[in-house]
Amino acid sequence: MTDKKPLAVFRIVAREFAELDDATVEGWIEFTEPMVSRKQFRKLWTQALALLTAHRMKLAGYGSEPDGEDALSEISNLSIGSLMRITNVSEGDTSVGFNTSPQFTDSESEYGLTMYGIQYLRLRRMCIVPIQIS
Repeated sequence: MTDKKPLAVFRIVAREFAELDDATVEGWIEFTEPMVSRKQFRKLWTQALALLTAHRMKLAGYGSEPDGEDALSEISNLSIGSLMRITNVSEGDTSVGFNTSPQFTDSESEYGLTMYGIQYLRLRRMCIVPIQIS
């Protein structure tokens, strides 16, 4: 990949990966590129590529952790395997709620696991109209 624009866009939309070197990010971009159609996304292709790359990298365990030594210090960043976000916590009689949003179908549920995936899905829905047979 000789075009540096996807890396520049990636650095804008996925700042949590700032500590990673360009070669690592470019490798992930190249790995993800065949999954994002230039024809379908047109002018938004670079943004779609950056978002899907960030999504895949987050699922692979890359990205920043919550500030501080204790990973439990920020309840908003709590997650199980960095995938299922905890939405609420109770202390008395212990209660934990997970994000199980019904807005994603089974084939799209993976995208709901990261903020990048959700943004990619929104972009995809704007650019690619599904065929519906009634």
